Amino acid sequence: MKTSQEQRKERRQFLHWMLIAVAVLFASLILRFAFIMLGGHVNGVDLEQSAQAMYQRSSILTAKRGTIYDIGGNPLALDATSYSLYAVLTEAWQDAEHVTAETRDHTAEVLSQHLDMDKEEILKILSTKNVNQVEFGNAGSDLSYAQMDAIRQEKLPGIEFRETPSRSYPNGVFASHLVGYAQFKQAENAMDDRLVGQLGLEKNKDQELQGKNGYVSFSKAEQNDQEEEAADDQIAPVDGQNLYTTLDSRLQTYLETLVTQVNDTYKPENLTAMLVDPKTGKIAAATQRPTFNPQTREGLDTMWKNLLVEESFEPGSTMKVLTLAAAIEEGVFDPNATYMSGAISVDGGVIRDYNHVGWGMISQLDGVARSSNVLFVQLVGDMGYDVWKEYMYEFGLMQKPNSVFKEEVAGSMSYDYEIEKVSTGFGQGLRVTPWQMVQAFTAIANGGEMMRLQIIDRMENSQGDLQVVQPEKIAAPISNETAQKTLQYLRRVVEDPQGTGQMYAVEGTEIAAKTGTAEIYDTDKQAYLSGGFNYLYSVVGFAPADNPQYILYLTIKKPKMAGDGKQPAVMLADIFVPLLTRALDYAKLAETGGYDQAEMIDVTGKNPGAAQQALERHGFLKVEVLGTGKQVIDQSPKPGSNYSMAKKVYLLTDEGVRLPDFSGLTRNESEALAKLLNIPVRIEGEGLVVGQSVDVNTPIESVDQVLLQLQQP
Repeated sequence: MKTSQEQRKERRQFLHWMLIAVAVLFASLILRFAFIMLGGHVNGVDLEQSAQAMYQRSSILTAKRGTIYDIGGNPLALDATSYSLYAVLTEAWQDAEHVTAETRDHTAEVLSQHLDMDKEEILKILSTKNVNQVEFGNAGSDLSYAQMDAIRQEKLPGIEFRETPSRSYPNGVFASHLVGYAQFKQAENAMDDRLVGQLGLEKNKDQELQGKNGYVSFSKAEQNDQEEEAADDQIAPVDGQNLYTTLDSRLQTYLETLVTQVNDTYKPENLTAMLVDPKTGKIAAATQRPTFNPQTREGLDTMWKNLLVEESFEPGSTMKVLTLAAAIEEGVFDPNATYMSGAISVDGGVIRDYNHVGWGMISQLDGVARSSNVLFVQLVGDMGYDVWKEYMYEFGLMQKPNSVFKEEVAGSMSYDYEIEKVSTGFGQGLRVTPWQMVQAFTAIANGGEMMRLQIIDRMENSQGDLQVVQPEKIAAPISNETAQKTLQYLRRVVEDPQGTGQMYAVEGTEIAAKTGTAEIYDTDKQAYLSGGFNYLYSVVGFAPADNPQYILYLTIKKPKMAGDGKQPAVMLADIFVPLLTRALDYAKLAETGGYDQAEMIDVTGKNPGAAQQALERHGFLKVEVLGTGKQVIDQSPKPGSNYSMAKKVYLLTDEGVRLPDFSGLTRNESEALAKLLNIPVRIEGEGLVVGQSVDVNTPIESVDQVLLQLQQP
């Protein structure tokens, strides 16, 4: 047993070592604190940044993408908002409900009614382990406001939405490959998240349209026991530039309607149309088939190519316009001189007229009217092959036209043998694009001066500064006198009893025109197709012939015979005649000061077809019939009011009315349309409609109220 003295000694030793341990611990804490104070880090964490994170938050200030307009300021592409669906699966987020095992089956059942996914797919996603949230792929992305609102009304726990910038195209199919489309792309750095152009002007002018996102950070400071928040650092966003195209919505809308009718009836492999002002090179209207709807992307998989600049083809006899002009300029065309038509031998083969026998001895002017291949072989030979080749290059062929579209092609030509050289004179053995052809035709219609085609009229930055694209003369391959004679001789194509273009006559206007039927080379068979409608048919028209205000160029490839028995030239006339008639009528209105507005007529009581025709005769081309009834019972705007001819007229029929698309309408226009439909609307925001709470085509009797989301363009 230890003595009391020994026990006291042990206690002193224990206290001694305890004091040493405490001293060491205290010293280590001091050293640790000093290290932290000097280095500002603990366990690899920057304490200053950590403190800032506690007392700071930041937000990205999204730049607006520039709006694309027609020449009159009607929006063709503007910013909107879409929605992405996600489900919260974790319990750890205190501020959010989550999908539970008990609600999972019901949630999948309901979502399958709104998304393009079946219940089993959704259940599999909702059953994912060890994740906080899940998304639903393409089916749950890019949802419209109406789709989002319908799902939100289901009140499903744990189902949330994320807003995503998107693009609205209120006109649907409307020069779609020219305007293009953009879609939202996420970047590694959230500051670079933005809409990115994928096609057309949206892609090729993406740099100007996109703008630059900004940034703002906030600091929190405690003052009088209350947190106040103030901007600590801010970089303002720079909005993208607005782009005004040269397109005239009235003519573009009408062209789309005409082209759709012909395309649906005759189902060609493709079809193109371009209407251009030759004095400026401005494209007033242009389209193609196949096409797509940029709002829904329907049809995009069928045709990505912009056929106007990306697809070359052998033009056929419309090429004779340029051959004729060159021959006149070189002095080798004599309208009164005669020649033997039918066939002509050249080194490498025999060239025949399209009817194989010709018309005997005829004048050169008759040869133009009848589209004689033999005549144009002789003209190329009389000019000289090198001279003719130089003219083709002066007209801009076999070279990129320097459009705004980077995907444009230059075309090509076979020009080694005599038969190849003479064949180019009637449009065979060379490949061109519609853009190149129309650009070359401007020299014929503009006194010998060739104008660069333009689709952009002006750009406007966020400060309102304008950059106007000026008309550009790029060559003068022929004289004014030659241009006038060419137009005079091409009138015979339409006016001569044996002319190939009689079906292209426009009442009250002299038309110069040239038709074309081009063979199509089959690369698989290494031969030209023949028989049936296995050709590319085309026509170019100049109106009026004495001083053209418009060039219209149409092509249709391999159309199919329909029950009406129409030949391809007549199929094209179904576009050519009404479009030029309308374009010339508008030109007259512009001269008399009536271009923008006209007094609205009363069409109530008429059947929808007659009402629409009456409106079109008065210059109102954009007409939407609401319902399937046989009688118009109301209209907006009302009769007697002055109304812009570029805006849409709504006709209400007596049955089968469904909710229309409000996209692109102003507040006043939306309220007027809602009043016509007799439905209540609630409007949020300012600007133009970019979303609606009830789906388009919903039967009107089941619509209680529509919430419209507006946004500044």
